Amino acid sequence: MKMKKTPLNDCYTVHPTKFEDARGIFFEAYQKERFDNALGANINFVQDNCSVSKQGVLRGLHFQSGEFAQAKLVQVLKGEVLDVIVDLRKGSATFGEHFKIRLSEENGIAIFIPRGMAHGFVTLSNEALFYYKCDNYYKATAEAGIIYSDKTLNIDWEYPHEKMVLSNKDRCLSTFEELFL
Repeated sequence: MKMKKTPLNDCYTVHPTKFEDARGIFFEAYQKERFDNALGANINFVQDNCSVSKQGVLRGLHFQSGEFAQAKLVQVLKGEVLDVIVDLRKGSATFGEHFKIRLSEENGIAIFIPRGMAHGFVTLSNEALFYYKCDNYYKATAEAGIIYSDKTLNIDWEYPHEKMVLSNKDRCLSTFEELFL
């Protein structure tokens, strides 16, 4: 496993070592000791989540606030998504900046997202199986989000807006300015 810094402080891509032969592919998706050593921190994941999304489904930009903030390790097990992370930590040198990357079953890349960041993705393939670990339990009252089309963040989702499928909740999220400026 190799971890590489992203342009956002404390956010890393995780590249597994793949073993491929005539039978298929094997890779270790997560191993706590190696992960913690590479990160230089002790992360205790307590909840795993999985979503299946059809093409064009956009989930996000979500985060949990306060004591219920979550660090996440996210990856795609089937299909492909454009994954987007936004730094919401006011004291961070990368506050208000975003990073995006394509995650797919082919590239096997995962992303470690520290607490204090918003996260979202749009499904690019016909269907995507998205799997992630969280270091804090979900709490509905701490749930928050930023609208995907926020003018301040100006994210290019690389997918036609008119073809995106969003939940009613995600259509009504606040802007970055309303929440942080």
